[in-house]
Amino acid sequence: MKITRMHGAGGKVMQDLIKEVILSNLEKTSVNGGIGLECLDDASTIPIGDKEIVFTVDGHTVKPIFFPGGDIGRLAVCGTVNDLAVMGAKPLALSLSLILPEGFEIEKLDKIMKSINEACKEADVAVITGDTKISNVDDIIISSAGIGIVDKGKAIRDSGMKDGDAIIVSGNIGEHGLAILLSRERFEFDADIKSDVAPLNKMIEMVLNEGIEVHAMKDPTRGGLANALNEMAEKSGLGIDIYEDKIPISEEVQSMADILGIDPLTVANEGKVVMAVKREDAKRCLEILRKHPLGKNAEIIGYATKEHKGVIMETIVGKRIIDTPIGDPIPRVC
Repeated sequence: MKITRMHGAGGKVMQDLIKEVILSNLEKTSVNGGIGLECLDDASTIPIGDKEIVFTVDGHTVKPIFFPGGDIGRLAVCGTVNDLAVMGAKPLALSLSLILPEGFEIEKLDKIMKSINEACKEADVAVITGDTKISNVDDIIISSAGIGIVDKGKAIRDSGMKDGDAIIVSGNIGEHGLAILLSRERFEFDADIKSDVAPLNKMIEMVLNEGIEVHAMKDPTRGGLANALNEMAEKSGLGIDIYEDKIPISEEVQSMADILGIDPLTVANEGKVVMAVKREDAKRCLEILRKHPLGKNAEIIGYATKEHKGVIMETIVGKRIIDTPIGDPIPRVC
């Protein structure tokens, strides 16, 4: 058996590879009793005194490297920052590892570095260490690691969802993956879909600073909303009921997904967060999110339940099971 692109698509095939080949060969996957790799959360933690260092790493290979709404540099910063933010942490600093193909245009690298700098300013983080290599890769690859900080015991897990929690999505889904696909394949459609790639930490901080009881968070990247919801449900030992008419999605994205035969629930996002919030806090949480430009289309899409396992969506024609996708329908998007 050999590695295929499905092994990196964020769905069940990738999850099986991580558990059966990667995790099974590591004897130690956590430090000082913190959240470790075996938890398969968006980041891990190292307890130090009354704080926990939150640590994450991500690799970015996207085609094309410049796309409507962003580029690989902005993607690297936002993807890393968001993995820290959904753990409830304040992002502090990033590392940056650049693998460049021989012959790569310096003008392109300069443009990417300027984009990285702008995204860092938006997120209020610094790139404090890095590495540059020239290799026989097809295109630029960026690997970034990030550190953040949270009070001890206050990290938010994707497994913390409770029965009755409201499930909130911070905005329209499917934009990043479809923007990449349309740009890559150059379909002759009259569409103006842009990637949603953005740092979420300031918006999430607004919610947490108001004392909203957030039990679980996840950014629905590879595998999209469907994968994020299924992970939260499975890890929490609960089910989720969602409502099709409550899922925020633009008419353009829905129409384009229908034309291409793609389920927008499985398409990657890079500027959205899924929250499981105490039911009594849900409306106030929604009001806070909608005050931020990145949360203007936020919606309560459903509720956690102990009545069943998995994710079930209520549609106009009945109930539909939302399974964990096998993989992302659009490869090389992040």
